[in-house]
Amino acid sequence: MTDTWKITVPCTRAEADRLAEEEDLFSSFTDNPPTTVTREASPETPDDWLIEIYCNAKPDNALLKAAAELSPSARSSNIDPVAEKLEDEDWVTLSQQGLEPLRTGRFYVHTSNSPPLDDAKVTNICIDAGQAFGTGHHETTMGCLASLDRLKHRGQQYRNIIDVGTGTGLLAFAARSLWPAAAIIASDIDPVAVEVSAENARINGIATGPLPGAIKLLASNGLDHIAIGRRAPFDLIIANILAGPLIALAPQIAAAAAPNTVLILAGLLKAQQSDVLHAYIREGFRLRHVQLENEWPCLTLVKAKDYGSSRTRRITKSPLARDYFGEC
Repeated sequence: MTDTWKITVPCTRAEADRLAEEEDLFSSFTDNPPTTVTREASPETPDDWLIEIYCNAKPDNALLKAAAELSPSARSSNIDPVAEKLEDEDWVTLSQQGLEPLRTGRFYVHTSNSPPLDDAKVTNICIDAGQAFGTGHHETTMGCLASLDRLKHRGQQYRNIIDVGTGTGLLAFAARSLWPAAAIIASDIDPVAVEVSAENARINGIATGPLPGAIKLLASNGLDHIAIGRRAPFDLIIANILAGPLIALAPQIAAAAAPNTVLILAGLLKAQQSDVLHAYIREGFRLRHVQLENEWPCLTLVKAKDYGSSRTRRITKSPLARDYFGEC
């Protein structure tokens, strides 16, 4: 039987939030790469979090050093990672025991350790932790869910939707529940995220693939995929990634939008809001609403009516986007 080890490193909440958006944390460890989970250390100390790294062999010095690099606060306090061998238990289940379900608007996001709500007015979505993609408890995801719920409550209807940087698929699933007749694409730069989204769709009974009513999952560098170009323009675009990639992708996203297209942006800190907003204002978008969850704003923008067909451009690769994302 394979041994399971856990490395624990204390961190701040801000550090945990940033890790939740990172990809390839241990890309150099190609043999049985570790899985990373972040969680709150205690409800009494909401700013104190833990990084937990699970691996199938006793961690060597290289892995311990890489783990230490994930937490600048621990490193500055001379706190070393702690490694321990786990008993023969399901460590994924153990890692999720401290994760509380999330309720925002009509959405209830839970892991498989928590039962769904028995309420016809609630949309239950089951997302398990794993592959370092988190569970939807991050404030940026909460902001996006609340923003989608707000649009539905205001009577908005959409027929052609894309979720850029889908991660677990959660926001695409939420959009499907709100606008079941819409054509939906969920894309991600990381093929593993696409696989995770497909499994989460199966768990939640959501069809994926090319057929009508199914979510089309794609691995794509930004909006470069030919299928995205063919489906554009979209009337609702969701992008919950990071501030840098959001700025880099502004021209691509604008090219995939039509006049009156609604755009939801998240993954940025409050201090980064101005830079992100200016990048999209230059592309013809106007701010309509800000949903603030702690220091994480979720922006709802609309493409201006007078910034449309005469300026429509073909979706092309952005060199700056490749700088952030790399090539697929």
